[in-house]
Amino acid sequence: MSTPRQTEYAIHPQFLERWSPRAFTGEAIAEQELFALFEAARWAPSANNAQPWRFVYALNGSPSWASLFGLLGEKNRRWAAKAAALVVLISRTHHRRPGASEDSPLLSHSLDSGAAWASLALQAQHSGWSSHAIGGFDRERARSELGVPDGYQVELAIAIGRRGDAAELPEDLRAREQPTQRQPLASLVAEGRFSFASA
Repeated sequence: MSTPRQTEYAIHPQFLERWSPRAFTGEAIAEQELFALFEAARWAPSANNAQPWRFVYALNGSPSWASLFGLLGEKNRRWAAKAAALVVLISRTHHRRPGASEDSPLLSHSLDSGAAWASLALQAQHSGWSSHAIGGFDRERARSELGVPDGYQVELAIAIGRRGDAAELPEDLRAREQPTQRQPLASLVAEGRFSFASA
């Protein structure tokens, strides 16, 4: 039984209700429903409105599924096989600013793409789907197999599906199938100067 999440200040319930399960039902997602998640991501904020995020997706059972699924590490393939869709998030590392004649580095490309991922995750939660970001996958193979050109960075993979029964997960993953807690704000926020412990 999971411990209810507690906030220090009142926030919208969507932030507490969203978490990253590994157990999925295997139910298919319609492309229209998936694209509603991408639509939410499209409206994320970004520096200079550069919108550096790019999404490559595969629906479970489609011809492209094996390519994306094969990029995942072995431990993640054990549970992601029942996801409805897999997505690889890619960010553009340069941007042509208004009035400029050449591209320049976009230092916030990963941060901005993270905002798009968060928007997708919250829209998924709102729509009755769940999402789980995956860091354990082969980024170099993704670059090659997905045809990602220079000037783009492979950021993370995302599994999307209907939340399933934790009892169907491998035994070593069942105990982790619950919402996680967060560090106290005092360890994350400081006024005027960096004053955090290094640990």
